[in-house]
Amino acid sequence: MSSTLHTTRPTPRAAFDVERIRADFPVLAQQVNGNPLIYLDNAATSQKPQRVIDAVTAFYTEYNSNVHRGLHTLSMRATDAYEKSRAIVARFIHAEHADEIVFTRGTTESINLVAHAFGRANLRPGDEVLITTMEHHSNIVPWQLVCEATGAALRVAPINDRGELPLDAFAELITDRTRIVAVTHVSNALGTINPIAKITELAHTRGAAVLVDGAQAAPHLPIDVRALDADFYAFSGHKVFGPTGIGVLYGKADRLRAMPPYQGGGEMIRSVTFAKTTYKGPPARFEAGTPNIAGAIGLGAAIDYVEAIGFDAIAAHERDLSAYAHERLSAVPRLRLIGTAEHKAGVFSFVIAGAHAHDVTTILDAQGVAVRGGHHCAQPVMDRFGVPATARASLAFYNTKADIDALLAAIAKVQQVFR
Repeated sequence: MSSTLHTTRPTPRAAFDVERIRADFPVLAQQVNGNPLIYLDNAATSQKPQRVIDAVTAFYTEYNSNVHRGLHTLSMRATDAYEKSRAIVARFIHAEHADEIVFTRGTTESINLVAHAFGRANLRPGDEVLITTMEHHSNIVPWQLVCEATGAALRVAPINDRGELPLDAFAELITDRTRIVAVTHVSNALGTINPIAKITELAHTRGAAVLVDGAQAAPHLPIDVRALDADFYAFSGHKVFGPTGIGVLYGKADRLRAMPPYQGGGEMIRSVTFAKTTYKGPPARFEAGTPNIAGAIGLGAAIDYVEAIGFDAIAAHERDLSAYAHERLSAVPRLRLIGTAEHKAGVFSFVIAGAHAHDVTTILDAQGVAVRGGHHCAQPVMDRFGVPATARASLAFYNTKADIDALLAAIAKVQQVFR
């Protein structure tokens, strides 16, 4: 595979027009339970623009074929499109080489890949893995499994009452026994934005590698893996307006080259005999079997779409929207926001006195407002704040202040029921 970069970055639009953007997302035009859909569950998955839908459809209707293994026209077209998407992803996160991009099924598989390929090769009894209290289960359970298998110990950094990671306490937990630090860039349950560049600096000073769960960051923040100095960075396509079932693992080239395969099968080998198998270099070494070709192509289209809007415009719109949502929600009687970090993305987890989160989300759904209710695959966060679950409204650039107003009106219905 070629390691050269890059495809041309799309020119951002001249002005941010949220109504024009909303028109690009067919699902947003529908009604739910007799009300206009207000989609505020973007932390779980984002909606897809027509451009992404068209790109996936075009693959299946025009050049569906396997990649890397055929010399016929359809296979070569599919391979070119698949590898173009790899280059688009590399450009998107400012990786140095496209070969540092491994396609996976999502953030979960990306973290499991590092836990098993890097962790099992490098962890020994007495070594330590450091995570934080705010992690998603996908950045907890894989490390528990690999610690059980290797005899390493899992250490957990605390968070404060605002849902922030105090760096002094975090730094004290990084020792000469720490082999890897695994931390979320943006908390899915709290919205907290962690200072990743500072975290990597602290970890690297003690010789530890750093994996960043970027699932919630990639749709909202410009990502520069070289500036962050992350050894590994993972995110999912479906949260960044692309298809489900496709994800990304970025790894520094030297890290990936030193790691053994995660899975065995076709495409990841150089040669196979019953006596010995030799493997290709990254990223093919970590992409055994037929990949999610359509998903990768759709992800490339999604990234092109986001970049055409421009992160400066997206950030300005989301900051304004988040400030409005925070102000309005903070004023609601008997509503408690969970997660009030100073540096925060548009994620608003809340509880309403006397109402379970599942009841809240059910009543909101009856008004056409889609939010998430539960522990959000972050049970330790719920334990930290003493709640069984929260309702969570999460924003994307296609949301509006009218969506927030609709959320507040639906919450008023909840309070009428649970007086």
